[in-house]
Amino acid sequence: MPKYDLLIFSPLMNAAGSLGFVPESSSPVGQDQLGAFITNPISLRARTPARSRTCLSYPGGFLLHSGYPNPGLATAIRRYKTRWARSPVPIIVHLLAESVESVSHMVPRLEGLEGVMGIELGLPPEIELQAAEDLVDAAVGELPLIVRLPVDRAAVYAQSLADSAITAISLGPPRGVLIDASGQTVRGRLYGPAIFPLTLASVQDIIAVGVPVIAAGGVYEQAQVEALLKAGAIGVQLDAVLWSLRWQGGGG
Repeated sequence: MPKYDLLIFSPLMNAAGSLGFVPESSSPVGQDQLGAFITNPISLRARTPARSRTCLSYPGGFLLHSGYPNPGLATAIRRYKTRWARSPVPIIVHLLAESVESVSHMVPRLEGLEGVMGIELGLPPEIELQAAEDLVDAAVGELPLIVRLPVDRAAVYAQSLADSAITAISLGPPRGVLIDASGQTVRGRLYGPAIFPLTLASVQDIIAVGVPVIAAGGVYEQAQVEALLKAGAIGVQLDAVLWSLRWQGGGG
């Protein structure tokens, strides 16, 4: 069961990778609507975008291949710690779990930073159970720990992580493969309304194990948020719908 609780006033959050590294006044969703702000994924060292960034649509959503570009933890802290401290919304820093060593180095750097309320640990999509447990153990510290897993695989890991000192499991986008215009296969993260049935099923399965879950994936309507909370989710993260709102030039 979780060792530390999340102190949030609203169950709504943005998903990692949807709104940048700091809350912005120009955000498509009002800061007063978010219980917490999740940063873009951050790795120990800087990462550049994928060489062949691609976005391919399919009925019900789209596939995104972009990598996880970020400045690295030390630079991110230097650039953003002042704005995290001043943020009207509690900050949860999303860390990319690349190795036990990198996780062990990153987590202590965030403890004690003003405004940082917790850590969300993004595990590799095809990770084995024992390796997942080792990364989670390395991330346990003084801050609440959320572990993000692909929505289509999270329930498989829930039983294994049930007795660890995590606060919750959060649901990340599933992975898929599409064919681009040149006939090449492209692997990437899947977003869109078609993901929602997977999200609701995963929430039900994880709750049955007794692990708190923060839902995400395919959420575009208030009724879907309510359905996930009714199913037992302690929070709901928004991802692609925020990009849609930004493109439309509006918030709310």
